[in-house]
Amino acid sequence: MADKKPFIVGIGELLWDVFPEGKRAGGAPVNFVYHAAQAGAEGCAVSAVGDDDWGREILQELKKSGIHGIISTVPYPTGRVLVKMKDGIPSYTIMDDVAWDHLPLTPEALNAVSRADAVCYSTLSVRHTHTKETVKKLLASARPDALRFFDVNLRQSYYSKGLIEDLLGFSNAFKLNDDELVVLRGLFGFTGADEEVCRALLRQYKLRYLIFTAGAKYSVVYTPNDISRIDTPRVTVVDTVGAGDSFSGAFVYAVLTGKTLREAHENAVKTAAFVCSRAGAWPSYR
Repeated sequence: MADKKPFIVGIGELLWDVFPEGKRAGGAPVNFVYHAAQAGAEGCAVSAVGDDDWGREILQELKKSGIHGIISTVPYPTGRVLVKMKDGIPSYTIMDDVAWDHLPLTPEALNAVSRADAVCYSTLSVRHTHTKETVKKLLASARPDALRFFDVNLRQSYYSKGLIEDLLGFSNAFKLNDDELVVLRGLFGFTGADEEVCRALLRQYKLRYLIFTAGAKYSVVYTPNDISRIDTPRVTVVDTVGAGDSFSGAFVYAVLTGKTLREAHENAVKTAAFVCSRAGAWPSYR
């Protein structure tokens, strides 16, 4: 893989993050693809938009940002999220029953996933049955050696123990943050220190990687045979929108291009710190 440009696919929500001062394009799987592509990957976003001005405008944003997309147009409104900021930390109100909740299964998407070196998905992406079934069929088409990266991405009430277990069954890499671990403790009945819970998940689901992020404090990456822990660097935070996705995209690109666990983790931490110091999920790297 070190001599090959990795092909990375993100499946799920494409939406507008609507801030008090205006809107910015986003969506966790697309953010993941954007940052992996900025690092040097060939990236592809699989999603859906509505036949409306919001949809046409976000397709233009994808084009301007250099993100290749397999984007279906469906008879539902383009997704949007109301974002409120407090001390640089976002809270979200997510519009329901939108275009990416009705993602069709297309030959183009199946072909892309079957060729991918890594595929990213989340619980929010599959909050409705239509897209859940599409995503499961796409994941089933992935190569056995592909990295199937599950960012749990818990939002509002769009998750359950059964859904998380189902999606973990497709994954070999799993990312969660400290707030999400609290929720998983309640859902799964986990006890013990954070490290014990992370190692238990790693073993139970036979993961290659488990990434645990603790915001401004630190992050840890676990593998069956290794561990990397790095304190979060101090930066002047503009906002944290997309920071976790940038961490994931940078990490996956690094491991797919032959970096060591520590090198990949350092690259991810550096990238996330940069994104926190800029506005929006798709800041320019230039």
